[in-house]
Amino acid sequence: MAKKPENKNYKVVAENRRARYDYAIEDDLEVGIILMGSEVKSLRTGQSNIADSYASVDDGELWLTNAYIAPYDRAMFSHEERRKRKLLASRREVARLWNATKREGMTLVPLVMYFNDRGLVKLKIATAKGKKTQDKRETQAKRDWGRQKQRLLRHGE
Repeated sequence: MAKKPENKNYKVVAENRRARYDYAIEDDLEVGIILMGSEVKSLRTGQSNIADSYASVDDGELWLTNAYIAPYDRAMFSHEERRKRKLLASRREVARLWNATKREGMTLVPLVMYFNDRGLVKLKIATAKGKKTQDKRETQAKRDWGRQKQRLLRHGE
């Protein structure tokens, strides 16, 4: 499990739990995200989902596609729920991510969206390779054995 910062203002908004099951995570990166005001208000109420979304590099820019942020009902000018949102990363990082996706055949998967200690929305994306069915079964078997081992140790004492 990923370590959570000990900061009091850290608040997870959306988490992609299936990503670690479906993909073999190679490397992760924290990026900023450009949002409208109504999107930020909606995120503060915790109404979002990044499970079906993915990131991609287009024309030297990093984009988040298909992330759901519920409309904020009290907003004067609301936002589109599943629009493409631009992600903020350094030029060097974007080039590295483009290299990983185009040349090495990897996928950019969002792992978690959260408010950092300064109150800014951040997104953790990872370069990953898709797992085959056999790999998923191995992961499940290891997880089950770990749980069973903990149960045996707990009841054996």
